[in-house]
Amino acid sequence: MKHPSLQELVAQESDRQDKELMARIAQGDEQAMRELVEKHRGAVYGTIAKMLGDPIEAQDLAQQVFVRVYRAAGTYRAMAQFRTWMFTIVRNLVFNEHRRRSRAVLVPIHPPDTDGPGSSTGPLPDLADVALKTPSEQMLQAEMMRAVNKAILELPEQQRMAMILRRYDEFSYEEIAEVLNTSVSATKSLLFRARETLRAALQDYLDSGR
Repeated sequence: MKHPSLQELVAQESDRQDKELMARIAQGDEQAMRELVEKHRGAVYGTIAKMLGDPIEAQDLAQQVFVRVYRAAGTYRAMAQFRTWMFTIVRNLVFNEHRRRSRAVLVPIHPPDTDGPGSSTGPLPDLADVALKTPSEQMLQAEMMRAVNKAILELPEQQRMAMILRRYDEFSYEEIAEVLNTSVSATKSLLFRARETLRAALQDYLDSGR
């Protein structure tokens, strides 16, 4: 019989705590809600910001996620992992926002300002510590980050969500499949296509002579 890894045990304990907090929230415990928000707001906000490329809109949608979590506390049933359940709400709100934007053709989608490699509001975190890099290396990395940001924002929404959940939120294939309401094999296919698209986009950037 396979024993759970330390990472799996930590995830299980985290999920137990989340479900305990939801039970307290259902009883009207406002402190429990504050604890839940504090625990998950970074991941929720970061994922939405990466999906939309808009840190201002991400703040509003992140707040909406927790409003929905709060309202659902009374009917929440701890059948699945809490994190995947919550990120299903994230998915729904983000995809709805994409559809709203696609209808509002006069409102362009602009990525946030990422002039510096240490920008904390960009849709992707820094790839490496720039403290030991020369100014020219830092500038090159900043340019590369802008290219990566642009490529991520141009991925189809399913591929983008799968990539972000896998790479930055460290979701398993099974968890991503649950969030996206698809199969594990379909999830792996989404990730493969996303990686191929990103690789091609970045190769084009490098081939341009930069």
